[in-house]
Amino acid sequence: MKIIRGIANLKNQFSQCVLTLGNFDGVHLGHQQLINHLITQGKKLNLPTVVMLFEPQPLEFFCSENAPSRLTSFQEKVIFIEKLGIDYIIAVPFTQTFAKMSADDFIQAWLINQLRAKYIIIGDDFRFGFERKGDIHLLEHYEQKNDFTVESMPTYVWNQLRISSTAVRKALLNNDFELARCLLGRPYSIQGRVIHGNALARQLGFPTANIQLHRKKPALHGVYLVNVKNCCSQQSYYGIANIGIRPTIQGKKAILEVNLFDFSGDIYGQYLDVTFLEKLRDEKKFDSITALKEQITQDVCTAKKISAQLTN
Repeated sequence: MKIIRGIANLKNQFSQCVLTLGNFDGVHLGHQQLINHLITQGKKLNLPTVVMLFEPQPLEFFCSENAPSRLTSFQEKVIFIEKLGIDYIIAVPFTQTFAKMSADDFIQAWLINQLRAKYIIIGDDFRFGFERKGDIHLLEHYEQKNDFTVESMPTYVWNQLRISSTAVRKALLNNDFELARCLLGRPYSIQGRVIHGNALARQLGFPTANIQLHRKKPALHGVYLVNVKNCCSQQSYYGIANIGIRPTIQGKKAILEVNLFDFSGDIYGQYLDVTFLEKLRDEKKFDSITALKEQITQDVCTAKKISAQLTN
């Protein structure tokens, strides 16, 4: 799979294509069904498959503070979409100029003239263009005058529940990781590279792997029992994770910190997949570092008891 960063970098990589576009936050079962349908059409027409993503996501651009929490970073989306078998991702920078582009101009200039899409599929609730005036009906209007086919994918339903990014966020907010797994088709995890932190956790006796979230608002906050896979060594560990701003030390930016059980070593720069199993407590501000250390000791004890039960 190849990533094309911006429509300006489209340089004859393909002459025609089949296309879908959207946010694909979470790459849940509904997204997977849509992408698999696109791949089927690509094989029928013998054309490359293209997924168009927007970064930042539109609501993050228009109302940063009130935008929904983010399930997946751009890099995580790329990983999940690549596994499905897509040929190209076009990552469109969502800028003020792009936000002002009319839906008609977007269809004519981008989808028809530049991408030369022969087949386009979108979710039935997807909107695009200035003031969100573009939808499946507008695409169908252009379909009648141009040589391409348009289709909308009806909402995917699991156990009478509409599968959506919103439904996944709600399941995580309710700490229902089993429901989230059913909606995603996989356990909910956060992936990222280990970076250097402030070493406070190490001083407290609980060294942590610090992972950048690459999202302003994570979908989870608090302390969790986790299972961590090192994508470099393929080894897995239970551990305890804190995801939040760390109020006791006046933190401002959300970060993911993971303490791996029964592990010691240098994993800076390595890529971890952190799967959330059970919430232990909310993040809170402690009166002292000593109180924080006592709570972490208790959290680790609780998490190890639960992990022992899971292992058995």
